[in-house]
Amino acid sequence: MDIYLANSQYIDWQHPLILEKAKSLSIGHIPKIEIAQSCFEFVRDEIKHSWDFKLNPVTVKASDVLKHGTGFCYAKSHLLAALLRANEIPAGLCYQRLTIEDDGDGPFCLHGLNAIYLDEFGWCRVDPRGNKEGVQAEFCPPAEKLAFEIRVEGECNLPEIWAEPLPVVTDALERSKTVEEVAENLPDVLIAA
Repeated sequence: MDIYLANSQYIDWQHPLILEKAKSLSIGHIPKIEIAQSCFEFVRDEIKHSWDFKLNPVTVKASDVLKHGTGFCYAKSHLLAALLRANEIPAGLCYQRLTIEDDGDGPFCLHGLNAIYLDEFGWCRVDPRGNKEGVQAEFCPPAEKLAFEIRVEGECNLPEIWAEPLPVVTDALERSKTVEEVAENLPDVLIAA
């Protein structure tokens, strides 16, 4: 489990801003599941999804997401992982491969979310993307209520739980100067047929 508690370049939970926010989110919550829910709801509800709100700058590191109050789904998942790790709750990163357009014909892109390890349930996936009309993610372990369901051929849940973000994700965010550039170059991976 140590890798899911580690401090790193993107999940920089030892940053003073992260430590302060993680501590404030744990106040009044004793069981780890309550702390996890508090962290999840903060990221889902208080950190704005960059594309929904057309907010710059493009953030990658958890501390920058917290500082600027905005991030794409990937960056929001980095922040949630950092807040959980700062509260000694193992957290990883997960991805879905989804169609960009609602017609289901592609192209495809990755969507970032989290896995949280809770003693009562083991690994549970949660999606801090942010709710809006047609998107309703909830914290309800051991059940999952993610922002998006797999609907068409080519979409899938990638089964892995990564301790660190995929390079294709961090590269796309780091080389983009605006939210529009990210939207034009969303990361994707090929999957075996």
